[in-house]
Amino acid sequence: MKTLVAALVLVASLALTGCGSSNSIPGNIDGNWTAVLTDTGGNAVFGFSTSSVVNSDGTLVVSNFKFATNSSCFVSGETESGSLVLSGDFDGNVTGKFQFTVTSGNPSGNTLTLTGTVNGNTISGTWMLVGGTDCSDNGNFTITKM
Repeated sequence: MKTLVAALVLVASLALTGCGSSNSIPGNIDGNWTAVLTDTGGNAVFGFSTSSVVNSDGTLVVSNFKFATNSSCFVSGETESGSLVLSGDFDGNVTGKFQFTVTSGNPSGNTLTLTGTVNGNTISGTWMLVGGTDCSDNGNFTITKM
């Protein structure tokens, strides 16, 4: 009977330790990031930098967003939003699904959507730009933590 109780206490302790570790996973995503977006031919089309913090519900709080490239599709006043569905292990290795959207302010009507996966300090996937004249394209992206 003592062995059974000891085993149950051990299992409960490990379960609680695991719960505590998962709460720290989003902290690995918080920070400064740089992105490179390439077209289907591998040519750089967009670049940006941003700071992000992940809320407990998986939404991103984005600040200091700045395009590193000039584009007539995003002149000023853009808004950013995103989400992450994360998982990880006891060593702090983060994986998960990533969604990020940039909507143009001026000119209006252009939307850049990134969809990908998080793997540690790198996020990669595909992007699509939908909008006005000369503001439609797609390709691949890589975002790296600085």
